[in-house]
Amino acid sequence: MHYTIQQALQAAIPLLQQAGIESPRLEADILLTQVLGVQRSYLIAWSNRQLSTTQYDYFHQLISRRQQGEPIAYLTGHREFWSLDLLVSPAVLIPRPATESLVEQALKHLVTITTPMIADLGTGSGAIALALARECPAAQVFAIDREPIALAVAQANAHRLKIDNVFFICASWLQALLPHSMDMLVSNPPYIAENDVHLTQGDIRFEPITALTAGIDGLVDIRHLVQYGQQYLKPKGWLLLEHGYNQGQAVRELMQQNGFCGVTTIVDLEEQERVTLGQTA
Repeated sequence: MHYTIQQALQAAIPLLQQAGIESPRLEADILLTQVLGVQRSYLIAWSNRQLSTTQYDYFHQLISRRQQGEPIAYLTGHREFWSLDLLVSPAVLIPRPATESLVEQALKHLVTITTPMIADLGTGSGAIALALARECPAAQVFAIDREPIALAVAQANAHRLKIDNVFFICASWLQALLPHSMDMLVSNPPYIAENDVHLTQGDIRFEPITALTAGIDGLVDIRHLVQYGQQYLKPKGWLLLEHGYNQGQAVRELMQQNGFCGVTTIVDLEEQERVTLGQTA
């Protein structure tokens, strides 16, 4: 049997509904546009077009994988962040809207710096680094990740987006930087406790565990960045960290204990404490 576009969608939507997908029609549309290489408007205009057997089988495979909870960003290989169309793969975390709060705060504190030096620590897909580099073309942005496969995704994104003021370094956290060389350090580090029940739920099950968890309380990597970050910042330099919704107080205390000034926590779009920042003396 050859399915039309409309019939294929009608068959797929109930399967996604039964799997608990919040927006089954939207996601079915997205997956079929992935198969056909078209825009969503095409699905409406050509709803009676017949799919080939190969096309339908591929679509059905994607629907089955989504039923099992595999993130749609991994199925399509794309995720939008800060109006940038980013490539993503299971080697990197999926960029989330909450992280745009980190970008917003970084830009706010870069306006008085003519040619800022910025390091994005644990860059993953390059989302933060590329957003800052696009908004601050005079900046030099160093995108650092210890995983070569993740760094390759970030480099591919920079190439696709034609952003050429980002420099990619394979290293762990701060070890590749010169002392007191940066105007700003930004990071969305692992911050989930290793026994957190959320690790077994939703999209997060499919994301790289090393980019998610940080010890028994989720603060191991944040402690490292706060403790050693000042050594790599210029005077009046900024450290900005994304963290869990319930970690704001702990991160503020860590920054204050390590001599950062003007320590502040910013809430995200859902009014959850999400980004804490502080400045060197």
